[in-house]
Amino acid sequence: MQVPTTFENLVEEAHQLQLYKKLVQQLNKDFLLANIDLDFHEDILPTSLKLLLHETVYKLIQEKFSEYLNLLYIIDVSENKVKALNGDDTLKLSEEVAFLILKREWQKVWYKNHY
Repeated sequence: MQVPTTFENLVEEAHQLQLYKKLVQQLNKDFLLANIDLDFHEDILPTSLKLLLHETVYKLIQEKFSEYLNLLYIIDVSENKVKALNGDDTLKLSEEVAFLILKREWQKVWYKNHY
């Protein structure tokens, strides 16, 4: 599996394989497991998905750090990848973490579809 390097590539590949709705469902499932009140509509536009996810991650980092860590654990985002990010700018950090979350969720959906 070749993991997409940009948000646009990820969404494009999800649409090509007709797995975009499954990606949104996987996000909803994992956010529910982490007890975070965020439920994306299955027909959400990719730009809205990106914005809402980024905003949510930013708020979690700022206000509910333990819930943020729990979410990363439940989604199974690589600790090394998160540690490798520059944490000086919280807004930029939250955007990069949101993309790491999407990439990990995409891997789950892709593997479930292929195997």
